[in-house]
Amino acid sequence: MSNRSVLAVIPARGGSRGIPRKNVKLLAGKPLVAWTIEAALAASLVHRVVVSTDDEEIAAVASRFGAEIVMRPTEISGDLSSSESALVHVLQALEAKEGYRPDVLAFLQCTAPLTLPEDIDGTVRLVLEEGYDSAVTMLPFHYFIWRQAADLNMEGVNHVATRRLMRQEREPEFMEVGAVYAMRVEGFFEHQYRFFGRIGKYLLPAYRGFEVDEPEDWILAETLMQSTGRVRGPAPLPRLDQVQAVVTDFDGVMTDNRVHLDQRGVESVTCHRGDGWGISLLRKAGILVACISTERNPVVQARCHKLGIPHWQGQDDKLSVLQDFLEQNRVPAGNCLYVGNDTNDAACLEFAGVAVVPRDAAQEVAHLANWRTQAAGGEGVLREIAREILKTRPLDRDPEEGET
Repeated sequence: MSNRSVLAVIPARGGSRGIPRKNVKLLAGKPLVAWTIEAALAASLVHRVVVSTDDEEIAAVASRFGAEIVMRPTEISGDLSSSESALVHVLQALEAKEGYRPDVLAFLQCTAPLTLPEDIDGTVRLVLEEGYDSAVTMLPFHYFIWRQAADLNMEGVNHVATRRLMRQEREPEFMEVGAVYAMRVEGFFEHQYRFFGRIGKYLLPAYRGFEVDEPEDWILAETLMQSTGRVRGPAPLPRLDQVQAVVTDFDGVMTDNRVHLDQRGVESVTCHRGDGWGISLLRKAGILVACISTERNPVVQARCHKLGIPHWQGQDDKLSVLQDFLEQNRVPAGNCLYVGNDTNDAACLEFAGVAVVPRDAAQEVAHLANWRTQAAGGEGVLREIAREILKTRPLDRDPEEGET
């Protein structure tokens, strides 16, 4: 193995537009950034692993999983700040503090959680041992690309539209994957960019080239990690043994999100009686239960009154109500489990320590959850939640099944 020093740097900003707080959001049971940290630490050619961040929570999580931390200044942490600026900052900070300058820099992105140690080693080896100045992970590309001209006509980019070549007749093409970049440090300082000199490629299998950028990518990433053996079985549930309060939406959680109208225009909904039993079990275990709804129909009051739980309806600012409820009961946000199903629950899902959505939750908020129940709305979501919470704190007796 080469005796030249290799530093892996993982930039991880606190701001994220596509998926809020994505770097610390649980993916298959671990914070997203943790997957890349673990792969880097396990890579045989990497000597040090540093996370560059402007966010204290990300720093704490990254440190817990074994990375060194270099805090990034605000002026290079914005949406338009380049990754190169973060890399330069880390290199300069380590040299100023320790006199340390690595020979090779491995730039890793945590949006590629399927990256394996062998992918990092393979990309780095191109620079260390095979004479390349920089290198990058890539996928073979065999598709036809089109662009729209000014007159709205579609024209071929990597092919002639009037001639369809067979794959074996075409020049090989490759698509960049933002998983691993490697570069000689001296050349990087000179060019201030990740690509320079002789550029090498490390080919990934198609599934390991998957990147998490949009909300819908989250579920696909977890599925890929499970189906390829990266994670065994279903994603583990979040920590439930610390939950002190369960706060839920009404429509779409306690109901199937449908409304029934009779000939007089009177509305009614369908609830699952198992939820009532689940709430009863939670309350017996000393766990607070409450409901916050934007719905103004008196059915919310009627159902919650029967269940014996505090409720607030007609609430447009659900987060403020949740915060007040937790403060009055001295429950930290991290010990609150919130259940919601649509965009008006987004702020509460982000605020609570455990965020839960039903199986059929709106796609816009599904990515905010670290647990999606097997039950859909109105099918016993709260009963399922109660069952899993109570597994972490056995009752004095085994409760018999019942309904309320």
